[in-house]
Amino acid sequence: MPSPTTTRPRSVAARAVRFALAATLVAGGVLAGPSGAAQAASPYERGPAPTTAILEASRGPFTTASQSVSSLSVTGFGGGVIYYPTSTSEGTFGAIAISPGYTASWSSISWLGPRIASHGFVVIGIETNTRLDQPDSRGRQLLAALDYLTERSSVRSRIDSSRLAVAGHSMGGGGSLEAASSRPSLQAAVPLAPWNLDKSWSELRVPTLIIGGESDSVAPVSSHSVPFYNSIPASAEKAYLELNGASHFFPQTTNTPTARQMVAWLKRFVDDDTRYEQFLCPGPSGSQIQEYRNTCPSY
Repeated sequence: MPSPTTTRPRSVAARAVRFALAATLVAGGVLAGPSGAAQAASPYERGPAPTTAILEASRGPFTTASQSVSSLSVTGFGGGVIYYPTSTSEGTFGAIAISPGYTASWSSISWLGPRIASHGFVVIGIETNTRLDQPDSRGRQLLAALDYLTERSSVRSRIDSSRLAVAGHSMGGGGSLEAASSRPSLQAAVPLAPWNLDKSWSELRVPTLIIGGESDSVAPVSSHSVPFYNSIPASAEKAYLELNGASHFFPQTTNTPTARQMVAWLKRFVDDDTRYEQFLCPGPSGSQIQEYRNTCPSY
């Protein structure tokens, strides 16, 4: 698919900073891109230059720690666990809130917490108010968790509150679409095997990566992930990854293709780190990948 021609409004400031840096560096004869065009590093780049090995390893380059959040100490969601890089030498980090699916607890997808945090993000994996909460409720809870993380949590000084994202599994994935719809200032959304009765997301402007399973019988990709993806306007950054033979429950065990693409997406859009462009365009392939579609980010 062709690259979009419309730039998402909330990234204008970040791109302006990057191009201003490029102009300064080029004026001093320092930096040029592969095609001879000026390229400047994002001020939010964190960690070493990415490689496939780094993205596919069980942990990224950052050492992490975690802390529990009691439901008694928060409002709007059911508590959870925060994972964060222990280093403070590289400045603040972007943050992401992740919701489990219908009837599930955070422990069902908790491998994602330290995996993503180890690439330079603060992650809060939430417990929902009840196990039966629907996607709209889960979306509100994801936003409440981000607000807690940036305003009241003990790690708030480690977070850049302008660089936030949401994700979730099943109804939690549907909830991440709800959250992105209601808060367009978010930098990224990653629904995993998402379920939602609402099939149209034409209002979405948040860069969204949808990951579905080919053999999902709970939220079949033909009636969930694919129409969700198709309904998001081409002017918004979006991608769709379908895993070969995967069931609805692929996020509940360690899944390398999911982690690799999810981290690359968050790095590219939360950190505005174009070093990860290579993993999005043309994107993943191989025996584990059934299909990959994208609008290919432009910069």
